[in-house]
Amino acid sequence: MEQQDLNKRLLLALALSFLVFIGYSYLFPTPQKQTAQQTATKQSQTAAAKSAPSQTQEATGAPTVQSEDSAAPVQSDMKALATIKSKRYIITVDELGRIARMELLEAKYKDDKGNNLQIIDPTKVKPLEIRFADPKINEEAFHTPYVNKGISEVEVSNSNHTLTLEQKLSGLTVTKKITFEPNGAYSVDIETSKPVKYFITPGYRPVADHSMYMLVRGVLVKGADGVITTIEDGDAKGDETFKQAKLVSAFDRYHATLFYDFDKGMDVSIVKVGEGDPLAFVSAEGASHINAYIGPKEYKVLTSIHPELEDAIEFGWFTFLAKPFFKILHWIHDHVGNWGWAIILFTILVKLVLFPLSYKGMMSMQKLKDLAPKMKELREKYKGDPAKLNMKMMEMYKKHGANPMGGCLPMILQIPVFFALYRVLLNAVELQGAPWILWIQDLSKMDPYYVLPVLMGASMWFQQKITPSNFTDPMQEKIFKWFPVIMTVFFVTFPAGLVLYWLTNNVLTIAQQYYINHMYDKYKKQAALAADKKDK
Repeated sequence: MEQQDLNKRLLLALALSFLVFIGYSYLFPTPQKQTAQQTATKQSQTAAAKSAPSQTQEATGAPTVQSEDSAAPVQSDMKALATIKSKRYIITVDELGRIARMELLEAKYKDDKGNNLQIIDPTKVKPLEIRFADPKINEEAFHTPYVNKGISEVEVSNSNHTLTLEQKLSGLTVTKKITFEPNGAYSVDIETSKPVKYFITPGYRPVADHSMYMLVRGVLVKGADGVITTIEDGDAKGDETFKQAKLVSAFDRYHATLFYDFDKGMDVSIVKVGEGDPLAFVSAEGASHINAYIGPKEYKVLTSIHPELEDAIEFGWFTFLAKPFFKILHWIHDHVGNWGWAIILFTILVKLVLFPLSYKGMMSMQKLKDLAPKMKELREKYKGDPAKLNMKMMEMYKKHGANPMGGCLPMILQIPVFFALYRVLLNAVELQGAPWILWIQDLSKMDPYYVLPVLMGASMWFQQKITPSNFTDPMQEKIFKWFPVIMTVFFVTFPAGLVLYWLTNNVLTIAQQYYINHMYDKYKKQAALAADKKDK
């Protein structure tokens, strides 16, 4: 393959791979595993809690929960034992001692109809559900309500409050003390009147986000060695165990329900539910203490609870690069006070850092464009001698200071940068309800008037017009001509914050291209003068 064609083919491959990356979830959306009605029906049929979770000892030494059927039945009319209110949320605890409902009160989390956001699915396993290793205890526990030893209406806006619940079983008393904090953090102390083995869960992941983007949803576990493992929906095997894990989080795009213990760790087991969704449990015996959080994955809130909770913010494949970008974006926002302008300034910063690479790549493309007629002559002259052709072309590249790979490397290096930013802007809960300018009142939602997507498409088209290209394949050229249109269609429903980044990047690239064109014209003039002097 000739080197100048490599640049074109690579650029085309990057364009197509991007379309696949952002468009796959639109063209082939992941089907719902079960409708809420189907799930409720299935769980109602298992109201008697058929079999208790059994305990086995894996190679890791962590006990495992093996039965999904041991879950508590879904009862829509289940009595609420307590309601906890703060400025941020309302939490309801049901008579099985579980967090049955969490309603976010902040205006930025309201849905399109103005309703408060609910993050717990009533048909799924709820946070703080306990399953016992003994089948008989387990069955009785799911039919014996807890008793609230305190008040039922609790206000925690200004201070913490401990809720004490007690469950009296045949020969066993279970006491739960749940201490709620104003920011969504809470802790759980469980005591049993005699030593019994049991498992407690942070619950099925939040279900507040229903977007069709390619997002990571499921369970995240930070092991004793600090390694983070993510088990996505549909990928759970049901035999995963983690001994002395520091963090276990069930999460969707913006929210999480999690347990953590960064000192002693927790023995975590994963149960496979539905068609492969993960459900996490922490094993215990007798008295146990668990630190927890439920709510939005806001960076400042999580790190104020514990610095290591930043690991609960997951950006998928490019987390290693996305996290530092996320922190820099936060730093900029702290100084400018607006997420829209923070995105613009961050994009400028990224462009400045990558400019030396972009400069070399663009200059190389300019030189290759000017050399295209000479390369065509060489192909005609040595079409029967490939070895001689390659040698002559290498001589020509060296003579004119052109690097056929110069345009490839900058593009390759920018791939992880772009996808990391893509993940940050798609997953950052801070963009919810964050305004920018007059008509953009929520950067996490699409532009209601399509102004940003149209401007982005127009800027991409203009960028193509001023960027040197020498396509010889008509099909490649057609794809690139239609690329701005295709991208505009995809980006119409994308979050305004992400479209703003792409638009800003295009505008900066256009300015960069004009500068490169100017510098290249200057370079050619200097080269021509030098050649004239040499001839004289």
